[in-house]
Amino acid sequence: MQRKADIERKSKETQIKVSLNVDGTGKTKIKTPIGFLDHMIELFTFHGYFDLDLSVSGDTHIDIHHTNEDIGIVLGKAFKKALGEEKSGIKRFGYAYAPMEATVGLCVIDISGRGFFKFNSASILPVQKGTEGYEFSHFEHFMESFALNLGATLSFTLQNPSDDLHTNLETMFKSLGMALDQATTIDPRREGQVPSTKGIID
Repeated sequence: MQRKADIERKSKETQIKVSLNVDGTGKTKIKTPIGFLDHMIELFTFHGYFDLDLSVSGDTHIDIHHTNEDIGIVLGKAFKKALGEEKSGIKRFGYAYAPMEATVGLCVIDISGRGFFKFNSASILPVQKGTEGYEFSHFEHFMESFALNLGATLSFTLQNPSDDLHTNLETMFKSLGMALDQATTIDPRREGQVPSTKGIID
């Protein structure tokens, strides 16, 4: 069974096309109006071994909020569609650490059918801005949209946060890729079975 999905979403604010292969090798073709986010998504897909073709246009002349959030929505929907309604045979849970110098990002995920996002840090982060006006709050909106539309509990912990936004976000996007790869892996001991004692994931 090939776990793939093609989704196209058009609104007055954004136009997004996605082609996803969960069982890929990390090949990507990503083009959005937010170059910084392109880089983060490329890190996520490369370390998750997901093949992704993503084409986006949006109203970034106003701001990047709509485009950033809508990409999270569509990517979440694409993974949900590719995994199938019952999520048969997947491990469901995943976690991974990704270090970068002193900073360490941890992602824990449960593809439970229930969308939830939480970010944790040992210290309060100042308002951080990267290139193209990308801020830490944009990361939170992106991940919340992704989690809700995938139907997953998604938790990030940032240890020893850096003063550099790029460093902080890179550790978390990488850890997301590795954790989601683990969670979507087919476990041969439960192949063809719904990974829940309830018998359904909803």
